[in-house]
Amino acid sequence: MARIDWTRDELLLACALVAENGWHELRTADQQVQDLSRLLRRLPLHDGAAADPKFRSPGSVSLKTGNIVTARAEYGGAPMKGGRLTNEVVADFTDRPDEMLAAARALRAGLASAETIGIPAQEGEADGAREGRLLRRWALHRERNKPLRDRKIRAVLAEGGTLHCEVCAFDFTAAYGGLGDGYIEVHHRLPLHISGVTDTRIEDLALLCANCHRMCHRSFLGESWRTPADLRRQMPKPDEMPPH
Repeated sequence: MARIDWTRDELLLACALVAENGWHELRTADQQVQDLSRLLRRLPLHDGAAADPKFRSPGSVSLKTGNIVTARAEYGGAPMKGGRLTNEVVADFTDRPDEMLAAARALRAGLASAETIGIPAQEGEADGAREGRLLRRWALHRERNKPLRDRKIRAVLAEGGTLHCEVCAFDFTAAYGGLGDGYIEVHHRLPLHISGVTDTRIEDLALLCANCHRMCHRSFLGESWRTPADLRRQMPKPDEMPPH
């Protein structure tokens, strides 16, 4: 099979495993490697890949732990070719070890939760099991909790605000008149697989148009999510836009 690049979520789990083992490479026979291999093979991140027994096998997971060890700045030998994203995740663990380990533990807890299983497809998604990343489907399910969405909208209007996208400023009422009146999508500023189980506050939610909401959850260059602030920074300035 063709080589399938590791996603950031997969690397988060692998790097946490190495960090929790004193930044030492783990061998194929190690039970923790075996367990992580089984977990990665169950994730619906790469359609059909798990049909190949070599995909995220214990041997490949062990090799990745070696990549991670040699990607550290403290490593004295020649680094293995683990890839740009591996280096970035290792650097994040070096700079923010407690935060990254907490994120990995929350991710594991989320993957073990029934909330990540059997979530029905949302409107416009033909096949929810394969259409989106597992964590994205979990986040979408929880973000679309209608009472929470309604509370956020009421709070904004009560303070004299308008229901416009916090990233691109799109206003459904301005664009569609009465049809769009009162409509906006609601998004967690920090993904639930990072925050873990938490009591969501109104200020933890952002108002987004449908396009920006999708872009926050779109898998791109190994990242399966981004915050509204991240998305705003990535958007080109008006003078950088290509001509139509």
